[in-house]
Amino acid sequence: MKEIVVISGKGGTGKTTITAALAYHLQDKCIVADCDVDAADMHLIFSNKAVDKRKFYSGKEAVINRELCKNCGLCQQKCRFDAIISLSNYKKVDPLSCEGCGLCSHICPYNAIRMVDRFVGDFFISDIRTNTKMVHAKLLPGGENSGKLVAEVKKESRIQAEKYQKNYIIVDGSPGIGCPVISSLSGADLALLVTEPTMSALHDLKRVVELLQKFLIPAGCIINKSDLNKNISQEIKEFLEENQIILLTEFTYSKNFIHAVKSGQAINEYDPFYTQEAIADVWNKIEVLVNK
Repeated sequence: MKEIVVISGKGGTGKTTITAALAYHLQDKCIVADCDVDAADMHLIFSNKAVDKRKFYSGKEAVINRELCKNCGLCQQKCRFDAIISLSNYKKVDPLSCEGCGLCSHICPYNAIRMVDRFVGDFFISDIRTNTKMVHAKLLPGGENSGKLVAEVKKESRIQAEKYQKNYIIVDGSPGIGCPVISSLSGADLALLVTEPTMSALHDLKRVVELLQKFLIPAGCIINKSDLNKNISQEIKEFLEENQIILLTEFTYSKNFIHAVKSGQAINEYDPFYTQEAIADVWNKIEVLVNK
């Protein structure tokens, strides 16, 4: 199977829109994976019905036993994260502030504090309306280790691809270059970069390309809203050429991209006359790149 990961240096470039368009073009020939676990939104485009839901635990957090706690205050004095809250006759841990270091559990003279696995999000396998599976997740506010949750999404998407004999996995990665993006790119056969002609997007595109070069992952690029600033669009093209990255296509600004998202549709579903042929052409080029 081949894994295509769609990423962008910054948010708002149209990364998820392009991912959805490719997934809609392929229909049941692929497994869809939403690795943007901090702000998952692919489920808004593909009507999904969860067939498997699992809780995801990562890291530790402290829990105080009210019956054993003598309210001595030692844990509160020593906690450098101010995660211990004083109540009437006992102490309580604020889970958002707790970093799971375990110091309070270690020093408590009454053994009233224990460290437990931290619940940080939910993990889903869903049926979607293109007659295939989507693997996605939702990280809770303040949840940590999003990179590990992304790794779980990727692992399960590969299992689903093998189980249902799909040739492709289309992955919606996270924006930026941080831990979730690195986890999204692990094992990828191709990175599809989505950018726009703004100074911030060009700057972040350069950072993403530097990251890809370290992982030796081949890439193609789409310039979205290319007519917003033709000078920067030209700079992007020159940068891509210098780094031997193929420009797959460019889309001019269209409000239909916004209307498609509002309608819960892929852009080539909402506006086939403008984008269907272009997305089909992009996919043909992607197939050539991943099957070299």
